[in-house]
Amino acid sequence: MRAFVLNRYGGPDRARLTDLRRPSPKRGQLLIQVRAAGLNPVDYKIRQGMLRAINRYPLPAIMGNELAGEVVQLGAGASGYSKGDRVYARVAKERLGAFAEFACVETALVAPMPHSLSFEQAAGVPLAGLTAMQCLRDELGAAEGMKLLITGGAGGVGCFAIPLAKWLGATVTTTASPRGEALVRELGADEVIDYTTDSLTNHQRRFDAALDLVGSDMEAVFGSVAKGGKVVSVAAMPEPQTARVDLERDWKLQSLFWLISYRLRAQAKAAEVSYRYKFMHPSGEELRELSQLIDAGTLPVKIDRSIPFEQIDQAFAYLEAGRAKGKVVVKF
Repeated sequence: MRAFVLNRYGGPDRARLTDLRRPSPKRGQLLIQVRAAGLNPVDYKIRQGMLRAINRYPLPAIMGNELAGEVVQLGAGASGYSKGDRVYARVAKERLGAFAEFACVETALVAPMPHSLSFEQAAGVPLAGLTAMQCLRDELGAAEGMKLLITGGAGGVGCFAIPLAKWLGATVTTTASPRGEALVRELGADEVIDYTTDSLTNHQRRFDAALDLVGSDMEAVFGSVAKGGKVVSVAAMPEPQTARVDLERDWKLQSLFWLISYRLRAQAKAAEVSYRYKFMHPSGEELRELSQLIDAGTLPVKIDRSIPFEQIDQAFAYLEAGRAKGKVVVKF
């Protein structure tokens, strides 16, 4: 089978298409023939070695975090699926493997694809969709009447976060460029701040909470939230709770995150708001919830670009340029 394999940490030349033997599913796993796979900023961060403190993968390793495809084989003890079922998944963080023609995935991480989506659309859902759901519902408690700020609403996670926040009842303000304004308004944003001409410093204490998807100018984000409010980020610096709760790691990683997030936490404290960095977790159960919302028309799926798997290096280059509006996927 063809797979996109990371051989050494570093630039784009460190990963390449390689011929490998087709894997066999272990106990509790499904062997999935991958029809499409989604790209995310975490993919090039892994390639660059930026996440080695969290997961140090034994190299060479097949890259890729999310996929959509068809079940072709069940491992021992696997149940709930049959050959030919159309499924999607955010694969195990410690192993990856979505950028390949075949992938083995634990049944607990898999869910039936939304009936209304193509493989390419479905492949763009798991990581960003789960991230948006877990940040909004579990961390921020988005609900009726909340005034919510989402920075970078036209990106992959933002395209799920805006309609999810609206479904939960929040009033949503997002930052976007003029190029992304039409998209975020289509997704349901009540107000758009043009970050090319306006600054969050002009919007002091306007919001009850904020979901940060950009990671820059966090002091301005903290200042835009009312005292006692909460800011959750997936793009700034991880803090000790990230290591303890999301990653279930010991004091060593907690101490490292305490150190690197010190300045950020000090800024949040000065603004009298709380700060949390969120690492999402894979969940087949929550993917089933997303499938229901998608098939009901509540949650649209926005694909910016679909690129043949053989041109995955071009897909990475486009994603890393930072201009994608919606998700970038590769198709098999």
